Amino acid sequence: MSIDARLSELNITLPEALAPVANYVPFQQSGNLLFISGQISNGPDGLIVGKLGQNMDVAAGAAAARSCGLGLLAQARAALGSLDRVARVVKLTAFVNSTPEFGDQPEVVNGCSDLMVEVFGEAGRHARAAVSAPSLPRGVAVEIEAIFEVA
Repeated sequence: MSIDARLSELNITLPEALAPVANYVPFQQSGNLLFISGQISNGPDGLIVGKLGQNMDVAAGAAAARSCGLGLLAQARAALGSLDRVARVVKLTAFVNSTPEFGDQPEVVNGCSDLMVEVFGEAGRHARAAVSAPSLPRGVAVEIEAIFEVA
């Protein structure tokens, strides 16, 4: 089954790949690795802002992380032409805008990790870092970057 068919089966519509807002490229391929720049939490109504442990709970944070995952997939499709070229999700590095006392970053980032497994199956399982950040660009709740292996 193609990844597009899988997305349709899961009722997932990818957003348009966003253009960079600063001096960087959205993706870079080196050999068989595709590096996707950090995608910030963004939904149909705009940026998803908030601070975990202050004005946002884990469920809302996981939804924000999932939106980052959708952005990562959109960038990968823009880079490769088709998500069928993704052989494996290698690694996610996630930054969670959270208070010093908040310790559930892994549960927040599961919103993105779970999406990768839904879409790619076993090839979606990946190495990961889930890091607390005192603030993120534009006040967003989550930012996630990815490395994909390309077939």
